[in-house]
Amino acid sequence: MNRKELIEQIRSKKSFLCVGLDTDLKKIPQHLHTCEDPIFEFNKAIIDATAPYCVSYKPNLAFYEAFGVKGMISFEKTIHYLKTNYPKHFIIADAKRGDIGNTSAMYARTFFDEYDIDALTVAPYMGEDSVVPFLNYKDKWVILLALTSNKGSHDFQMTTDTNGERLFEKVLRTSQQWGNEDNMMYVVGATQGEMFKDIRKVAPNHFLLVPGVGAQGGSLQEVCRYGMTEDCGLLVNSSRGIIYASSGEDFAEVAAHKAAELQKEMGKELEKIL
Repeated sequence: MNRKELIEQIRSKKSFLCVGLDTDLKKIPQHLHTCEDPIFEFNKAIIDATAPYCVSYKPNLAFYEAFGVKGMISFEKTIHYLKTNYPKHFIIADAKRGDIGNTSAMYARTFFDEYDIDALTVAPYMGEDSVVPFLNYKDKWVILLALTSNKGSHDFQMTTDTNGERLFEKVLRTSQQWGNEDNMMYVVGATQGEMFKDIRKVAPNHFLLVPGVGAQGGSLQEVCRYGMTEDCGLLVNSSRGIIYASSGEDFAEVAAHKAAELQKEMGKELEKIL
């Protein structure tokens, strides 16, 4: 999916919601444990329920790799189900890959050739040659970690050099020499608030993937106030606040309700720019 197509989906659905598929066997409803593949059955039900209200899905690889081959089969089935039944939804593999160039090239082949997903989260710590292999695929996206919302983010991301430039700002500025607005996004945590103003000074038009709205306490309105562009420029992710809103047999119905609530809020924010 290219940038134009993504923007068209956001405008037509009046939503920039990304639903995170962080599927934990310990948290899914008990009645699903009798299924042959409970992870996939949970994902399928969540997808069917929330698809009208979102433009993107983001399975987190850790929640599938934890179960070995069975977990990766569930991941593959989830991707196939999305591509077959909801081909206009933007699929992000949240894998945070990043290694020396030839290893990154194999990671890129895995997710872009084998699974044919739209985007992959990538860690920038090893620099240009570890990121560029992911950028060699047409209409595929690298989503580079920039400013995250976890407590430890300040250990490195907020440190400054002798010129007063913070590390996350250097990541934003330097990485724009490798990719562009059509193939690179950045992860910026929703709990960063007014920091979005600083992000937009360095990356005014790139799309931002924003986790942390909902269960982690981030404010959608604050994210939009400081981070939204004339093309929206945001994919706001919600995982636990949607998929685990209910632990009963009504889990999909409740997830749909939570997604619809967020979509309605997003529609109001989009009205300000459309």
